[in-house]
Amino acid sequence: MMNAPFLGVETSFTGRRWVQRTYDERQALAIAQRHSLPDLLARSLSARCVDVEGCASFLDPRLRELMPDPSRLKDMDRAVSRFVLALEKKESIAVFGDYDVDGATSSALLVRFARALGHQLRLYIPDRMAEGYGPNDAAMRTLSEEGVKLVICVDCGTTAHAPLHIAKEIGLDVIVIDHHAAEIQLPPCVALVNPNRMDETLTAQLGALAAVGVTYLFVVAVNRALREARFYTDTRPEPDLRKWLDLVALGTVCDVVKLTGLNRAFVAQGLKVMEARGNVGVAALARAAGVGQKMDTFAAGFMLGPRVNAGGRVGKSDFGARLLSIEDEQEAVGLAERLNMWNAERRAIEADVLVQAETMLFDEAEPLTFLAGENWHPGVIGIVASRLKDKFHRPAMIIALDNGIGKGSGRSVGSVDLGAVVIAARQAGLLINGGGHKMAAGLTVAEDKIQELHDFFVEHIGKRLEAEPFVPTLTLDGLVAATALDATFIEKLSVLEPFGTGNPEPRFALADCKIIRTDIVAERHVKIIASQGSGRINGIAFRAMENGLGPALLGMVGQSVHLAGHVRRDTWQGRDRVQLLIDDAAKA
Repeated sequence: MMNAPFLGVETSFTGRRWVQRTYDERQALAIAQRHSLPDLLARSLSARCVDVEGCASFLDPRLRELMPDPSRLKDMDRAVSRFVLALEKKESIAVFGDYDVDGATSSALLVRFARALGHQLRLYIPDRMAEGYGPNDAAMRTLSEEGVKLVICVDCGTTAHAPLHIAKEIGLDVIVIDHHAAEIQLPPCVALVNPNRMDETLTAQLGALAAVGVTYLFVVAVNRALREARFYTDTRPEPDLRKWLDLVALGTVCDVVKLTGLNRAFVAQGLKVMEARGNVGVAALARAAGVGQKMDTFAAGFMLGPRVNAGGRVGKSDFGARLLSIEDEQEAVGLAERLNMWNAERRAIEADVLVQAETMLFDEAEPLTFLAGENWHPGVIGIVASRLKDKFHRPAMIIALDNGIGKGSGRSVGSVDLGAVVIAARQAGLLINGGGHKMAAGLTVAEDKIQELHDFFVEHIGKRLEAEPFVPTLTLDGLVAATALDATFIEKLSVLEPFGTGNPEPRFALADCKIIRTDIVAERHVKIIASQGSGRINGIAFRAMENGLGPALLGMVGQSVHLAGHVRRDTWQGRDRVQLLIDDAAKA
């Protein structure tokens, strides 16, 4: 039985039920007392499943304490041995990476590490439009013809059976370093390092790693092997692996994996490295995006990440990985400016496809939004799927059709494992290719199979939601008063950073706020000024005109509402004040 809705909000302006994040009162009290923390923070920590013993590590995550022995992962030692042999024999090595941020950072990490060892890797990022996701037959043959002897696939390859069979036939050795869901039968390769292999014993501990996190463990393992082999000398010193944690943090944040355990340490330490701007590509991209000196998960995930992705979506797929791996500052500036331009182009294309998708007729009684359209850009369909998922509170699969082939991207909700459904569809012979995570997946399908695929999705997702219905909710950490929102309040909250999946930024409700003024900003956003007793609230609801929140706020001037959102410092145009980033609102 569900608990009573928070503040009595059963259905908000965005159609969500408000619920309070649960915590253990005794645990919260013990955390507050032992670690001298305010009650508010102690409750937030308890609600994030942090106990008294784990509190110190959570607040100050250290890699030294959380790093596992990489050799415990299946196939890790085999992968290391083959890579070291390639170094010793001076073989040509290629890194084949996915075109998203996780793939780009994983690729750049290997390129930088190999460069420090005196070896230049061949960087190969497939073209999204021409080649699609993951290894392909033509790419394997091209690399072999170039003289490459070893290919390291990062953030892809776990389900690439046919291309890796081709690679084996033509004498090309392949190492796969990945984190995507695997099947019982693995493709032929020298080694497949993936904490989400079905026969892996470390899935519970390491299954939440992004591919760049697994790649970093590989680098650590190779570095240890080289140290033991006395590879390093006075003229060839051992590299400091910590200087590449900025790449690990960026890929981890942008792949939206859980920021707990080792991931939290990667991001906490990596953001510090990122702030130092030691990577000329990161520094150039930060300038192009208008990021200040402080680097947090918001800047990494919403300002840098989309720009790294932009090359793979609407430009050239390898630009992101190239930018993150180069040493020339002038070249970095040029690449960053191009990616910034492509990101603006991506936003315009995305908006156009979203409008088209929203005007298409579809059955609202079905368990998912399933749409296919001609001339939709494959580079933006994942973002469109995410927007529709948020708007309609159900899974979304968007397919771009071109010359009889559909490329699809989907986003999920609640208990629906979309990646598993896509894999099942591929095993049923409905797909050319496909795979993914629980919450996100991609596929390639023949146009004449789309109706059958739609029916397959409706059946499987429908059964899942019938067994465990999805109720759209907004989770809140508690109530705060407008008079309490100041710089000190924000400073207290900052000890919980870095925020992300598994450690969400605290969201609070302000009850009975009278709307004094509303304004539409840049056509999509809504700014408000509200009062609560003697307190005053400045707030902004981003993209609110795209859902029910914006119009509802505009119509509530002079009336009272409950507001829900995150508390941030607003330093735009030199101002310094506290602002509420409004996620939702409801009638008081």
